[in-house]
Amino acid sequence: MLEILLLLTAVGAGFLGALLGLGGGIIVVPVLTLFYHVNIRYAIAASLISIVATSSGAAASYLKDSLTNLRLAVFLEIGTVTGAVVGFLIASFIKAQFLFLLFGVFLFFSAIMMLRKREEHLTGENHPWATALKLDGSYPESNERWVNYKVQQVPLGLFAMFGAGVLSALLGIGSGIFKVLAMDGAMKLPIKVSSATSNFMIGVTASASAGAYLLRGDIQPQIAAPVAVGIIIGSFFGAKAMVRIPAKRIRQIFVVVLSIVSIQMIIKGLQ
Repeated sequence: MLEILLLLTAVGAGFLGALLGLGGGIIVVPVLTLFYHVNIRYAIAASLISIVATSSGAAASYLKDSLTNLRLAVFLEIGTVTGAVVGFLIASFIKAQFLFLLFGVFLFFSAIMMLRKREEHLTGENHPWATALKLDGSYPESNERWVNYKVQQVPLGLFAMFGAGVLSALLGIGSGIFKVLAMDGAMKLPIKVSSATSNFMIGVTASASAGAYLLRGDIQPQIAAPVAVGIIIGSFFGAKAMVRIPAKRIRQIFVVVLSIVSIQMIIKGLQ
């Protein structure tokens, strides 16, 4: 019975996550811990498994459309995978209460960032590292015109990816919001490229974290399996529905939901 409830819950989380581009992990971890009273470490491990599955399908689509900067993604993964390993090692010494507090703060930050209007911050110059490593590139626009772009602040972007990797391992999230913010704001990538590249990286980062949790025995099949399957199903239908539902209205409703859940997570952490 519990497995069916987890499956249905994960379908809803995947659906909402796909509508907002945040992934189902940011929703399913608070639900599992607050309503089903699942150990937060088991919930985080299950979320990481689902992130690997959902990211893979979307990443393949973006690669096919030539939106992902593969060379840049591989370089930045040095930071995220290192951060994921550090995050896993730190997690062993962190109390569950602190994880609740950290997750609550992250949810509140995500709610604020969802209200932020995304704009292009393109640059006409390469950072020396970007030139040396050939990290700049181009992507196709809807009118079949290719747009060239440069890459700035590579060291800052690499450091930000390290922090995103730590958060991914600690909280069982893809931390895509931080990756996109770093590539948009610091590295001056086009929004389409930063989103596609972030999606590719999320799966790799989550794989590193999930492997570590698997070795420690935190992945419980009876929890991870229905959650992963449910989020995959929900993400599929969420992506289809996103075309028809006004994005502004969805974001307004979801900001309220995220804010309420974040406060609940913080209160539970303080208790």
